[in-house]
Amino acid sequence: MILDEQQTAARTWFEQLRDLICAEFEAIEREAGSDARFDYLAWDRADPSGEPGGGGVRGVMKGRVFEKVGVNVSTVGGTFEGDFARTIHGAGEDPRFFATGISLVAHMANPHVPAVHMNTRFLATTKRWFGGGADLNPPLPIAEDTEDFHATLRDACDRHDPAHYPRFKQWADDYFYIPHRGVHRGVGGIFYDHLEGDFAADLAFTQDVGRAFLDVYPRIVRRRMHLPFAEADVAQQREWRGRYAEFNLVYDRGTLFGLKTGGNVDAILMSLPPVATWG
Repeated sequence: MILDEQQTAARTWFEQLRDLICAEFEAIEREAGSDARFDYLAWDRADPSGEPGGGGVRGVMKGRVFEKVGVNVSTVGGTFEGDFARTIHGAGEDPRFFATGISLVAHMANPHVPAVHMNTRFLATTKRWFGGGADLNPPLPIAEDTEDFHATLRDACDRHDPAHYPRFKQWADDYFYIPHRGVHRGVGGIFYDHLEGDFAADLAFTQDVGRAFLDVYPRIVRRRMHLPFAEADVAQQREWRGRYAEFNLVYDRGTLFGLKTGGNVDAILMSLPPVATWG
């Protein structure tokens, strides 16, 4: 695919952020006495039109602290098939699209360390916009961690628009909810979509969301990764992971987008926990 200046700038940032995050997560494993590292697998996407459809790189690490963490980047483009185009912002009249982004999910070995999700992306149809966010998913919530996570995201938002944090926090609360259980997936964060208008300003905000995540989440991991835990804590962690899997398979828009656009199935489903229980 031939990328324009905006598409190249977004892709470059997401790949840079991937490298920074993976290096930090590997450093945490070193601190825990583990030599675990990310394994990377590149994949290519075949567009239904027959034109080159882009691809991505799936990165997965299984270590002493990170039981399973996936950090994926992808840059894809082509044509949406059938009715799916009408569900995407700006694609109803013209089904051609471009998408680039980073997606991260970490499931932790210690139940006291919260799982986490972070995704930011740039899409282009007849419109161009950024979306994404980050949310904390502790099996055993700790108020200090929740407050730290939200305060760091709030600071990132406030540097751009004081209205961002309350709006995007509420969006996350509404989105990361499991209706059939009547519970939220975690303790929230921020979620935004269709951020469009000034490309440079929107990219800068998206970059600050990524930097805020890189600042706060490793700090929380280091704070909790050595805490002792019991079998009852593991049981609660695995039951919570079942709820996480339910949300991602039933309600998550990113999962649906990846599957509908011919993405790499293993990369799309890397968000699922390594071990979970139900009932």
